[in-house]
Formats: sequence, C-alpha cells, structure tokens
Amino acid sequence: MPPLADRLLPGRPDPLGAVWDGLGVNFAIFSAHAEKVELCLFDPSGRKELARLALPECTDEVWHGYLPEARPGQVYGYRVHGPYRPEHGHRFNPNKLLLDPYAKQLQGSLRWTDALYGYRAHGGRADLGFDRRDSAAAMPKAMVTDDAFNWGDDRAPNVPWDRTLIYETHVRGLSILRDDLAPRERGTFAALADPRVIEHLQKLGVTAVELLPVQAFAQDRFLVEKGLRNYWGYSTLSFFAPEPRYLSGGSLDEIRVAIRRLHGAGMEVILDVVYNHTCEGNELGPSLSWRGIDNASYYRLQPGDERRYIDETGCGNTVNLSHPRVLQMVMDSLRYWATSFRVDGFRFDLSTTLGREGMGFDPGSGFFDAIRQDPVLSKLKLIAEPWDVGPGGYQLGNHPPGFSEWNDRFRDDVRRYWRGDAGVRPDLAARLAGSSELFDRRRRRPWASVNFVASHDGFTLQDLVSFTEKNNLRNGENNRDGHGENFSANWGKEGPTLDPVVTAQRERIKRAMLMTLLASHGTPMLLGGDEFGRTQQGNNNAYCQDNDVSWLDWTLAGSEPGIELSHFFGRAAALRRAHPTLRSANFLHGQDFPLPGVADVAWFGQDGQPMHPGAWGDLGGRTLALRRAAKVEGGVEVTLLLLNSSAEDCDFTLPAPDFPWRLVLDSAEPEVEERVVQGAIDTVGRHSARLLVAFVAQEDSA
Repeated sequence: MPPLADRLLPGRPDPLGAVWDGLGVNFAIFSAHAEKVELCLFDPSGRKELARLALPECTDEVWHGYLPEARPGQVYGYRVHGPYRPEHGHRFNPNKLLLDPYAKQLQGSLRWTDALYGYRAHGGRADLGFDRRDSAAAMPKAMVTDDAFNWGDDRAPNVPWDRTLIYETHVRGLSILRDDLAPRERGTFAALADPRVIEHLQKLGVTAVELLPVQAFAQDRFLVEKGLRNYWGYSTLSFFAPEPRYLSGGSLDEIRVAIRRLHGAGMEVILDVVYNHTCEGNELGPSLSWRGIDNASYYRLQPGDERRYIDETGCGNTVNLSHPRVLQMVMDSLRYWATSFRVDGFRFDLSTTLGREGMGFDPGSGFFDAIRQDPVLSKLKLIAEPWDVGPGGYQLGNHPPGFSEWNDRFRDDVRRYWRGDAGVRPDLAARLAGSSELFDRRRRRPWASVNFVASHDGFTLQDLVSFTEKNNLRNGENNRDGHGENFSANWGKEGPTLDPVVTAQRERIKRAMLMTLLASHGTPMLLGGDEFGRTQQGNNNAYCQDNDVSWLDWTLAGSEPGIELSHFFGRAAALRRAHPTLRSANFLHGQDFPLPGVADVAWFGQDGQPMHPGAWGDLGGRTLALRRAAKVEGGVEVTLLLLNSSAEDCDFTLPAPDFPWRLVLDSAEPEVEERVVQGAIDTVGRHSARLLVAFVAQEDSA
C-alpha cells in the first residue's frame, strides 16, 4: 500500500461512512454538536495508530475529508472534540476512540476496561467526572471495504406471503455442533451455505430463513464478568458491519455466497435487526460510538434532565429516530443490507420503540413512513415485534400496512388449548382464522399475523411439553429472569424422562401443535431445531448461553423421534402448500359460498352442528371442527380440520353436506397414509388433530 497523505482534502459530505472510489477514500460522519473531529488511522492489525488527521470540512453538520491513496483494508476510528456536559446531554471526550456508525467491517474485538468509559467518579455522580485515559487499545476499529461481488444470475425468490414458511435460527447455533462440516466453518455463514444444511431446510418446506442478529454486537460486561456470553446478539455495536465470529475466513463475501445459495434453493433470508437501542447502555455505560460522537442527537434524553436517558427498551437507552440524521442512519443501514447483501426482509426487534414519536407509538411515525415509501425497502418482507417496555408498549395489530407482526396471542392460545385449559375454543378459532379481529383493517391480509408456537425467546417446543417451571439457574440470576407463565405442561414428569407413556404423550402434543400452526391462516414460523426435539433444558431465556443449552444438537435429528417429527412437519408443510384453503390470502368471514349452502369458512361442534353462542361459551368444550372451502382450478376444494384437546378419543359427526372426504393427516397416527373416510362419523384420538380434504369437480358444483 502506498504511503498515505499527511493531510486530508475536503472531500464530500455524502455518502456517510468511508467510501472508496478507486483512487482514495472519502470519510464523512455526522455530529451536530462536535467542535472538531479527528480521523485516526491504524496499521492493519489495529494496534498501532499511524496518524491523527482533523477532518477539514463540516457541511450541514456532517464532518468530512478525502484521503488520497487510501484503499480497502484501511483501519480507522474517530476522536470527537466538544463539550463534556452530561447534564446538558453532551459527552464528548477525545480520549476515547470511537467506532464509525457506518463501519462496514470490524478489525479486532472489544476488550473490557475502565478506559472505555468517558467518565470517572465525581461527587457521588460517577458520570460527571471527565476521564483522560486513552481507550484505543481496547476498541475494535472500522475497516474500509470494497463491496463489489459477482452475483451472477441470482434472483430473489419473491415467495408470496401466503406461501411463506419461516425458519427462525441462529447462525452460530445452527451448525456449531454439526460434525459433518469442516471445523472452521461450523457456526458461520459458510455452514449456512452448505448443501446439507440447505437440503434439511428444503425437506421441511422452509421458504425463508430468519436469522437472529448478525450485525456486530457487544459482549456485555456484566455477562463477561459472570463467565457468560451474549448469544442472541441484541446488543448492537454496529448497524452496518456483520458479527466477525460469523465469518469463517473474515470476508464479507461469505455472507453473499450463503444468500446466493439460499436464493438458488428458493429460500429467502430475513435478518432480525435491532435499531431500538445500542450496546452503550444508560448514562453509566461506555463511550464506544454514538455516545461520544453526538449523544444529544443519537439518543432520546430525559427532558430537563438530559444526563439521563429515556429507556423504553429495557436496555438502558433508546435510539432517537425522531432525529432526521439518526433516521437516515437506520434507513441507510437497511438499504445497505438489502442491496449489498440482497437480504429479502427484516424482523424489527421492539418495533413499538421505532414507531414512537413525542406522544407515544404512532403507526404513521417517521420510521414507518420512510420505509413504506422507500422504493427498495417497501418491497421486502417487513416483520414487527409489536411491543416494548414503555408506556402503551403493546401494539399487536396496530402496525401499518406492509408490515406483518409476531403474534404472541397465537403462541399462547395454541399452547393453552392443547394443554387442555377451559374456555379457550373461541380464542383458538380466532387464531386459526388469522386473528382477523386484530389484523383485518386497512386492507391488511392474514399474512400480517406471524404465527408461532415457540421462538428463540421462551421455551422450545420440546421444553414446552417437558417443563412446568422454567429452569434458568445457569443464567446467574437465581431463576428470576424469563417468562413466569409459559402455558406449558410436563405431562407427568418434570424434565427429561425415559418413561414411554410420558414420552409418547409429549410427541403427540408436539405434533398437534405443529399441525395447528400449519393449518392456521397467517404466516407460520418454526423455531430452528423444534422439528427434531431440540431442548434448552428448561431455560426459557437462553440469551446468554452460548453453549450446548442453545446450540442445535443434530444427533437428535438422526434419532427415531427426531426423524419422525421432521417427517411429520414436512408432510404438514407440503399439505399447506398444496391446499389453498389452509393458507388463504384473504380473511374469511363466512359470507362467500363457493358451493351452494357451503360458506368459505364455518365452525362446527363435535355433533356436526354449526357452533352457536351457547356452544362457544361452554367452558368445558375441548373439541372443534373447522371447515373451509375455496374455488380452485377445475372445481372447489374443501378441508375439514378436526381438533380434540380432551383426554379421550372423540367421535365427530361430519357436518352436512356429505363430501368424498380423504384423511390426509392425523397427528395421533402420523405414519398413517392417506385414505378415504367411510361413513358420517370420524374418530379423533385424544390430544390430536385430523385433516380431511375433499374436491368437488366443477360440473358437480354447478
């Protein structure tokens, strides 16, 4: 690399970040309240500071400069000068090396030391004292990148929402225990691109892989000091750079190769992203990037007490998306992942926070408006986690068109029904129908409801049928953390057991819940590993367990129960693809009649009679029949879902009119092949579901 210039040229204020133009690198960083910004250049290892150059220009609060002869691979950071007045929201300290908010790749890792903090104890108010220790040795640095990549004939799968099946997983946990992969590749994007991993997903019928955070994140100090690690990654250090541990060889192209191969297999990639808070925490946290660059702009501060942060995330701070430059950073980050890596969608952690304006949550907030009008982002799959811990934080069903939402009502109601709780049938019916009471507004569709029985946050499916109580002691918080009510049941024994009766019952309940998931309108999501009985040993908050508690144990996938459950899920997913009535693109209200006297949706009791208000109010009712009908090519398709959460086998009278029913799936007897149903009575086993299908040819339906 040729020697660098000893001074910077003025350069341009846009684009933000460090951008190589083939001859040099333009550096641009926003800070409304800084008095001077210095670009610090390092050797390739990031250990030796080679130069410290003041950015020569500031245009519209963007500091910028151009470094001739600089190349991709150049390692750098910033020191920002300005007032240190925490009581007024300003925390500038040029002794702290700061990471570029637009850094696209990191060199080195965060090493915890008190030098990372901008303050020292002063008069009982720790953060008011100014700290003069240099933090550079403990900081990761940014690296200039070249984002060119040959995408060849790559095309986004563009899977319609009504055909989407999401598989939520973790880059590291998915493959770290796969001994059939090269050791260096386990737990990385290289493993995600492996044909054996992709084949497993294809057999399940997966159309989209949703990855827990892959943007670079911090290992929280309180966890490191307890010998734990941030596994999930909800502690963002950089919104543009990937987590270095997820790259087997250090090249960003490893991510692009994985996405290209998944696209080639017909699967989309959705990233779980965390823009609601950062890893810098509250006023006692470290100065790593945004806090030292312009604290008063990047974070929401308490009015009248700007020393403190508004915390609607439960993580110490809240990113200030009401500021146009902060909103621009988030939008630039999203577009970068969507264009440079060609991801197909995003799941927004604590999206209620992102939609907060001065008076609270607003579905017409600047954040939502910016995405909905964006020509790139508005075309992607956008998923909201519709809550946070602030006032009015639960906003399920209240997000704008274009967004789907994680539906925890589905999770809880399906769990309660199959546990045998009283009075759950009306709630279950609503979930099977796509939760229309929540989402059927503003022309939204059933896919707005992302349905799941288990997710990364909570019990796995196996633990849901194995533990009545959570078991989070390994988290070091005396089992105080995690959800207290999981609507779980152990079915006779707490935790693992070899009792064949208990084991068989657990498998039966798991199949019934998975079948309910795939027979419900909305977008189904499967937690990675649930298809073969993955367990977290009763831990329902494994965010800090980067070990065998969280990692997928692939020996289970090769066991007889694991093979059987995966095969059952694959069959159910195939039926969902094959039968439009199981995945309707529109809400059904029983007002359309594909056949004379046969509505598009109807509910029946065990006696074959339509459900009436008294039946819905029967707290002891444990059975339910759902019939759906739709016009398809050549005629009308009719499906009948029979549900029995009671402890006894139940005879169902099939509702009139008679149809040539075929039994296509039975959660009580998963090995049974399709067969014709004889007679008007069908027996549904205890704690199980059956799916019947009929086809009426066009001439017969005229």
